[in-house]
Amino acid sequence: MRLRSTRIPEDTVHHPVFARFYARMSVAAETGAGLAAVRAELLSGLSGRIIDIGAGNGLNFAHYPPEVSEVVAIEPERTLRQLAVRSALRAGIPVDVVPGTAEALPVKSEAFDGAVTSLVLCTVRSAERSLTEIMRVLRPGGELRFFEHVRADDRAMATTQRVLDRTVWPLLAGGCHTARDTLAAIERAGLTVEAYRRVRMPDRGVRLPTSDCVLGVARRPTAVG
Repeated sequence: MRLRSTRIPEDTVHHPVFARFYARMSVAAETGAGLAAVRAELLSGLSGRIIDIGAGNGLNFAHYPPEVSEVVAIEPERTLRQLAVRSALRAGIPVDVVPGTAEALPVKSEAFDGAVTSLVLCTVRSAERSLTEIMRVLRPGGELRFFEHVRADDRAMATTQRVLDRTVWPLLAGGCHTARDTLAAIERAGLTVEAYRRVRMPDRGVRLPTSDCVLGVARRPTAVG
């Protein structure tokens, strides 16, 4: 395992109440909200060595294709990390669950063929710093697969999101922000967005401030010269 020597404190992020709620809710959403199909699409076609950033309780692990040789799963929250370790034991590929934060990934530069963020960039303290770290750890030509909450494309819901983000939502939802312009942040970091589509979660029923999502692929440019 080629990790940095500097150890990341295991409790840098600790939301035990939200973590327990999220663990139950996310499992129910796999079938009830169609999230399992989204995860399968997100991870389809990946190969080589992958870093899964903010792996949560490890629901991505079951969807990685056999062409993936190893997953290094970064999860800062202790309760979710413990659940991710259990999921890793059931995965069909090698998965190493590691404490750490997206803003300071505890791995070497240019060590991964692909990176995955799944409902993560909405919760990090700095999306910009996190994406800079993703650029660092991806090899030239490596890809980022992302599935993230984003700002709604209509004024009324976008206003609701902004109000929630400035008040109670991050406190209740483990730091989640619903109105971030994630696509723009990915491009500002130097990654090239190759394809994306907007996704509504759940795909039917009442629209929530967290319903507007984007699913896509971005790539670190190859070195020139």
